[in-house]
Amino acid sequence: MDAIIISKFGGPEVLEIQKVTKPEPVKGEVLIRVFAFGVNHAEMHMRKGEWDEWNPISGLECAGVVEACPGGELESGTKVVGVMGGMGRNRPGGYGSYVNVPVANVVPIKTELPWEYLAAIPEVYSTAYSCLFTVLDLKPGESLLIRGSTSTIGQAALHLAVDAGARVTATTRREARFSFVKDMGAVDAKVEHKGLQSAFPSGFKFDKILNLIGNTVLLESISLTRAGGRMLQAGWLGGLEPVPNFNPMVEMKPGVHFSLFHSKVLGSPEFPMSNIPLQEIVTKIEKGAWDARPAFVFEYKDIQKAHEMLDSHNAGGKIVVKH
Repeated sequence: MDAIIISKFGGPEVLEIQKVTKPEPVKGEVLIRVFAFGVNHAEMHMRKGEWDEWNPISGLECAGVVEACPGGELESGTKVVGVMGGMGRNRPGGYGSYVNVPVANVVPIKTELPWEYLAAIPEVYSTAYSCLFTVLDLKPGESLLIRGSTSTIGQAALHLAVDAGARVTATTRREARFSFVKDMGAVDAKVEHKGLQSAFPSGFKFDKILNLIGNTVLLESISLTRAGGRMLQAGWLGGLEPVPNFNPMVEMKPGVHFSLFHSKVLGSPEFPMSNIPLQEIVTKIEKGAWDARPAFVFEYKDIQKAHEMLDSHNAGGKIVVKH
């Protein structure tokens, strides 16, 4: 079969299409024929050698059909998405024509969406839903700040939070994107920058904060959260550098619940895929309630161009590759 291989660590040019052995069906797993896959920032870091785990065949997610399922959990030909479960980390991922995925990380989906549209949904919406409702425990009427709202996870979180009745303030790097997030239901928009507290009245705090920027604004995100509120960090758009000389005693505000979420736990006993209403989400998108179309769709042979767009940080939405 064909697979996109990280031939060595480096830029997009290190991604090569090669012939590799097609995986054999394994009990407890689902062999998926891949028709499209989303491209994720973690895969950029894996390609560069900056991630804790990586596999020569990258890819955290995919959309396709069941080729084989030895345990009988899913019938051959079923339309499915595969998310995480070690894909692209400690096992081959969705950049191959076929991929084995643990049963716990495969979700059957009924939809007529094109493959490239379906492939834009699983990782970002599974992550955003888990962040908002499993970790942040977001309730109707609560104030929520999404830092990095025009990222792929940010847009998914904005759709989900507004739909749940939260009052969302969204940050974005460009003021020109204010109308975009407000059209999605945000009650306010701010330019993302360090020292964001200056953009709000003195003493103003949020009930919940979803920080997708990362360590560069971790401490100030905690400071923007009310006592008893929750701040969750689930992205590193600002880079992977740690917080320098971090002293919790001095720099953390008492009473704020700070959590971390990484989508690699999706499908684990603590974060089962069955807790995420992925079918409902796909149906809403298919009916036009939310616009989750990919920003860019590339052919399989153009994987290097897809990663060039990823590296630019200017996609403005999900990048998808189709076979």
